[in-house]
Amino acid sequence: MVFIKAQKSRAYFKRFQVPFKRRREGKTDYRARIRLINQDKNKYNTPKYRFVVRFSNKDVTAQIISANIAGDMVLASAYSHELPRYGLEVGLTSYAAAYCTGLLLGRRVLKLLEMDDEYQGNVEATGEDFSVEPTDTRRPFRALLDVGLIRTTTGNNVFGALKGALDAGLDIPHSDKRFAGFSKDSKQLDAEVHRKYIYGGHVAAYMRTLMEDEPEKYQSHFSEYIKRGIEPDNIEALYKKVHAAIRADPTAKKSEKEPPKQHKRFNLKKLTYEERKAKLIERLHTLNAAAGVGSEEED
Repeated sequence: MVFIKAQKSRAYFKRFQVPFKRRREGKTDYRARIRLINQDKNKYNTPKYRFVVRFSNKDVTAQIISANIAGDMVLASAYSHELPRYGLEVGLTSYAAAYCTGLLLGRRVLKLLEMDDEYQGNVEATGEDFSVEPTDTRRPFRALLDVGLIRTTTGNNVFGALKGALDAGLDIPHSDKRFAGFSKDSKQLDAEVHRKYIYGGHVAAYMRTLMEDEPEKYQSHFSEYIKRGIEPDNIEALYKKVHAAIRADPTAKKSEKEPPKQHKRFNLKKLTYEERKAKLIERLHTLNAAAGVGSEEED
């Protein structure tokens, strides 16, 4: 028998350190997180805010979060499922919808801090890079972009949310290299291309292509657009109305949905001792009665 050396000794397992739960689940990049939340020692107890953007299949979530010893504290949040209130009912995960969500969160947090009149941001989205300038009284609200685990490719929808927050008047350190329309060859941002993405021009172009080449696919793919009478030519006007509505009233509204009168149960209700005892007596009576009927039939 060949001698095989044990690679992992008892000492190895005694010293083994289990990774954090969210690292084991592959949900948090702690290398990035520690750099985002570490605060300078001379700014003790001053919150360091992050502009957190996350995407699901049907929703965009944008939040302003600060880390605390007890856990992360959310200052304000905005979701793309709020956009139907402002007039946008379809395409809630696109670059243009991400821009609207970022704009909504930016205006909401500034209104919360009573800085919305002082910092109007970029009122008309032109696609050009915009950075807010500090005023004489209060400095602009500063946050750091937290993208999570996504690949930060050029034109990713997370940068649409970033652009919306910048145009809202937030101060977020950034570069224009990842916005839609940035050219790798010329090393410059094409503002016209970026503007097209902000106003849903890329969606309108795809709609026109499908209408000409594959009408059946267009009918199924854009059925919600067709149902609401949204044509490729009026998409830009729709987004302009949404931006204006967000700026007019960015405050969050509580859901008007009534709570269910009776909660669904997916398991049996736990009975008390008295209820179990009564149930057992009832079963015994039933069995005795059935046994009595059987004996009478035999006689």
